[in-house]
Amino acid sequence: MNDMSSTPVRKIIHVDMDAFYASVEQRDNPELRGKPLAVGGSAARGVVAAASYEARAFGVRSAMPSVTAKRKCPDLIFVPPRFDVYKAVSQQIREIFAEYTPLIEPLSLDEAYLDVTENLKGMEIATEVALEIRGRIKQVTGLNASAGISYNKFLAKMASDLNKPNGQAVITPKNGPAFVEALPVGKFHGVGPATAERMRKYGIETGLDLKAKSLAFLQEHFGKSGSYFYGIARGIDERQVRPDRIRKSVGAEDTFPEDIDDLDLATAELRPLAEKVWHYCEASGISGKTVTVKIKYSDFMQATRSRTIPVPVAGLSEILEAASALLATVHPFRRPVRLLGVTLSSLTNEETDDSRAQPQLDLGI
Repeated sequence: MNDMSSTPVRKIIHVDMDAFYASVEQRDNPELRGKPLAVGGSAARGVVAAASYEARAFGVRSAMPSVTAKRKCPDLIFVPPRFDVYKAVSQQIREIFAEYTPLIEPLSLDEAYLDVTENLKGMEIATEVALEIRGRIKQVTGLNASAGISYNKFLAKMASDLNKPNGQAVITPKNGPAFVEALPVGKFHGVGPATAERMRKYGIETGLDLKAKSLAFLQEHFGKSGSYFYGIARGIDERQVRPDRIRKSVGAEDTFPEDIDDLDLATAELRPLAEKVWHYCEASGISGKTVTVKIKYSDFMQATRSRTIPVPVAGLSEILEAASALLATVHPFRRPVRLLGVTLSSLTNEETDDSRAQPQLDLGI
């Protein structure tokens, strides 16, 4: 692992739109402004795709079951998603990015990394670039964006959350390592709830605790992620901004408050995961041919089951049907289930995939 002295200082900006779907809806419908709003289905089995900041104040979050969201916020207003509109606005934002740099790595419709070390405007100060980009986004779309500025992708991502909404923050090479040391590992980008829980079992609560572990220890207990964790604990992340980044899969997973041993209860937990995956696919104009279910048991052992079909899935029901059938193949469970995940891979772009015109084949599971 290189130290900071041998690593050229880059200028990375992470731009993240504020409550993107919900903000678009409030922009286009003045009656929704200032009110708690959820984009998604209000039915008993629906899930929140996005929540306005007014709704977040009540504890409403994306991927939350709609019934839970309504219970937390009785005045919550549900609106159906308009992915064609979100995609069009996202394209406007990408065009603004391109005015400043060709090195743009989109992460989703509402966030991206930009490398502005050498930018098209010849601006030397990255914080000024970020401020100007956010102003242009507001001027063109009427929406607010937040930004994080740092010398690597990990810290830029962390910085973009510090002054949300409608703000920006910078983490410099001088204060980067100290920032990481004080940060709870559960707040690290790339460390999910299950990984954070595993880290806590090894006495790793903060970045400083993580830094105290050797590279060999982290690789032994966290596999290929060990090297990444070793680096970020020291404020080091050498990943480049990749404008040609191709997403290989779309997935969602959830760790349950209590372990589940019943097949029907476990199957019911697949729906919000499948809905989250399909929401992303609809918004991005993609689909996929391989459905994978991840099962993690109470002893942290895990299993995966996958099935690939000849043509991309056409909707949520097909993902859910495949995931449910795959889950059934491991029942009776070897131990109670603590986590489930659903992933769609072998991705294709719906707009260019000729197989979409063919009759949809049965999953055959």
